[in-house]
Amino acid sequence: MTVRRVRVHAESYADSVRLMSARRSMRDIDGTDLVAAVMGTQANREDLVGEGFDASELDGVGANDLVLAVEAASEEAARAALDAAEATLRGTGGDPRAAATAGGRRQPRTLEQAVATLSGANVALISVPADYAVLEAHKALSAGLHMLLFSSGISVDDEIELKERGRRLGLLVMGPDAGTAMLGRVGLGFANVVDRGPVGVVAAAGTGAQEVMTLLHRWGAGPSHVIGVGGRDTSADVDGAMTRTALRALRDDDATEALLLVSKPPSPEVVRMLLGEFDGMPAVAAFVGLEPDTSAPRGVHLAATLEQAALATLAALGRHQPDPGAGMAAVADRALGDLNDERDAVRGLFSGGTLCYEAMALTSRRLGVVHSNTPLDRDWGLPAPDGAHIFLDLGAEEFTQGRPHPMIDPEPRVEALREHGDDPATAVILFDVVLGYGAHPDPAGVLAPACAEITARPDPPAVVAYVLGTADDPQDMVAQREQLADAGCVLAPTNARAALLATAIASRRPDIAEERA
Repeated sequence: MTVRRVRVHAESYADSVRLMSARRSMRDIDGTDLVAAVMGTQANREDLVGEGFDASELDGVGANDLVLAVEAASEEAARAALDAAEATLRGTGGDPRAAATAGGRRQPRTLEQAVATLSGANVALISVPADYAVLEAHKALSAGLHMLLFSSGISVDDEIELKERGRRLGLLVMGPDAGTAMLGRVGLGFANVVDRGPVGVVAAAGTGAQEVMTLLHRWGAGPSHVIGVGGRDTSADVDGAMTRTALRALRDDDATEALLLVSKPPSPEVVRMLLGEFDGMPAVAAFVGLEPDTSAPRGVHLAATLEQAALATLAALGRHQPDPGAGMAAVADRALGDLNDERDAVRGLFSGGTLCYEAMALTSRRLGVVHSNTPLDRDWGLPAPDGAHIFLDLGAEEFTQGRPHPMIDPEPRVEALREHGDDPATAVILFDVVLGYGAHPDPAGVLAPACAEITARPDPPAVVAYVLGTADDPQDMVAQREQLADAGCVLAPTNARAALLATAIASRRPDIAEERA
């Protein structure tokens, strides 16, 4: 007997971390087959109905309502799972909307209460639905706080207004949709454990910031600060408003000896304007996917990949540069093995949007059209034809509305791994694993079993993985890599190198893996 049960808690917003924790507690109950703890967005409601839940139980449910759903082998198991989720969400008692307490003291529920409770605070981290985020951001500015605005779905007009106000007040508005920052030694959002060094990083790219900060750390030079500005900041509309403010602040910082700017290619006008902000300090501008004919002022190095950017920054500081491509041709050659000649498609399943973009740029230059939900060219979108190269940014808004980001909960990628592993056209599955604070405590532990299933089959595709992180991250990069290697994955030292490795395997050209990234 299969039992499906749903509980709805009206106006009970829960963030991604709490939703993931609720799902874990439900899965821990024996007899559960399918569990869900999601916000009641239309997409999530449709998914639940598609899984067999009764649509009438979801009538009138809105995006700010919390939905718990379970499919179990018995009524008792279903009830126990739902009770466990509610206990996890409320923490100490009451209903799921109850405020958490610490040391017997009620935790603040508003920004004003938080400011009054924590005297001396100078940064606010805002992660609420877009409908409320703009108001909270203005409150933070009024309170004299810099901010990391994690929320997405905020209009361009609101972003421009917030950043102009922040500029006038001398405050950083990092975001919206900014996932990573590190001010001094303090990480905000998704951040890695790195040694502090001489490189000031400004990034309109969350996982782009994480990639360069971890590569610099691993190669002997860490960041002084990492200022994430949100992916739209370098667009023509926003005109680099906070990027300019951040670069000027880092130029005046005594701990910063070189500047590193990370972004997808801005408009030509914004490029020219931003390149003029370096003002003689050793600098690298990494415009991921940049066309090779772009010019830069004297003393500024342009890079088209994050790997190039980190290496060029080391050169600007007069430090040793490793060769990430050394030995990669041999790795590609071994991975080819007995790969079936009928398999020739690369399938990328990414949690990092910038990592996906960089991998698409490198792969498309050698293999042609790559279809994606965030395509390089508007004609390369989805749906894709049979046998096509497909790269998915699973952290994009259409996949994360009311659900945890895949860096927080990697489980949705398990089904995607299996799906593309079953496709006879797939030559290579390429994916990233992003570590650090805020990320899942053991992502490789979730993904490796699915990878082992794929690589153990007769006539399997190759599985290429890149682990972004450091040995000092809470998840331990070395241990994460070992789990994936034991599952039959082929590992690469950088995201760019993983893309070239996948391209080399799919094209049967091992030498591509050692080309300049």
